Amino acid sequence: MLTPDILLFLFPFVLLVCFFLYWAGARHAYLRRPAHEGGDSGAFAWHFFVPCRDEETVVGATVTRLRTDFPAAHVWVVDDASEDRTAAVVAALAEDDKRVHLVSRRRPDARVGKGAALNAAYAELDDFLPAGTDRSLVVVCVVDADGHLAPDALTAVSGPTGFGDPEMGGVQVSVRMRNVEEHRPLPGHGRPRNALARLLVRMQDMEFAVSNAAMQLLRVRTGSVGLGGNGQFTRLTALDRIAAAERRPWQRDALLEDYELGLHMILGGYRVTHIADTHVSQEGLPHARRFLTQRTRWAQGNLQCVRYTPRIVGSRHYSGRGVLETLYTFMLPLALVASLVLAVLLVAALALGHEPLDGALGAWPLLLVLTLLSILPFALWGPVYRRDFAPHHSWIKGLLWGFALWLYAYHVYVVSTRGFLRVLRGKNGWAKTRRNAEAVGTGPVATEA
Repeated sequence: MLTPDILLFLFPFVLLVCFFLYWAGARHAYLRRPAHEGGDSGAFAWHFFVPCRDEETVVGATVTRLRTDFPAAHVWVVDDASEDRTAAVVAALAEDDKRVHLVSRRRPDARVGKGAALNAAYAELDDFLPAGTDRSLVVVCVVDADGHLAPDALTAVSGPTGFGDPEMGGVQVSVRMRNVEEHRPLPGHGRPRNALARLLVRMQDMEFAVSNAAMQLLRVRTGSVGLGGNGQFTRLTALDRIAAAERRPWQRDALLEDYELGLHMILGGYRVTHIADTHVSQEGLPHARRFLTQRTRWAQGNLQCVRYTPRIVGSRHYSGRGVLETLYTFMLPLALVASLVLAVLLVAALALGHEPLDGALGAWPLLLVLTLLSILPFALWGPVYRRDFAPHHSWIKGLLWGFALWLYAYHVYVVSTRGFLRVLRGKNGWAKTRRNAEAVGTGPVATEA
């Protein structure tokens, strides 16, 4: 009979089995992905949206790079009431280049989230386009203020599995960390802190390059690909359809406005895909505090998406596999918080000498096997990452990176708990992640709501 004690003991392992099955599908999708075919980028009109809030340290280089690599494209920089020289930097660039546009926002409408800033750029683009424009051939790409898009990105997303398919509404490309080989990410600190900072940046690069890319490629098969905030391509007619149904393309109060946009796109009948053969690079975060701030926002935004469950379950545009994958993604933070609580209760019960749980200790070989299974999915990514993205490093280092990825993954418990507590407290402020060039103690980090 399944008593509460046994259920308490089994829940974390059931969660582990679900994770292992998900990982196996993602790994298979990554290792067996077909060769990607590019297309004619000249068939489309390209518009880059670059949302900025206090980004003077990086935005100039980003805009210059976009205009150099993609001379036919327009760049729309949204200054979200910055308190530094962001607007001045962009205005100087726009003075000499008619394809650079500054979209200025002011309080009280500004600084309420990335989604609102992107909606302002969408409105400006709508006014800019001449009457009679074929909006199905207009593609919007969101690039972070520190984002560097690979020169082949437009060709890659224009192919038959991208916007060459008229039903494709959105394409997400892979994300890489540009500073992954930086020897001293924290110049003002000693070797131990720089070693930890290098490892943190490496783990972020490994997470996005293989683990997250694999998850997205699995979603290609289930029809539930998620859009990201950097390297996010969307067809303008898909944004129009969402705006007609939801009053705006990006949701104003969303902490994961990018992922929610993908949900709306699929609910609206468009397809969304992921292309792993090109990428956008950004700064990896060497500061643990900034990293946890960023990931807490993501975890809380994931919890906000639970409200879409009834619409997704009832949608004819989601397959059964797509519904299961999406619900797994929604519920993972809650499941992690629950497993953490249960683990605390389990330890407390063992400390009090609870007999049924004392008996469970006799199953230590099973516990050992389950522990190895929890490590293995992360450790196996190490050699794959080294082979695909860091072949100049030794195979031993690849193995060590895999083990480090397992330890790194435990941050999810911390940020899921923090995100859940913020939901319970009614805190919905959008926390901007400071850039690496910014001083640790300067500037506002979040707008609390």
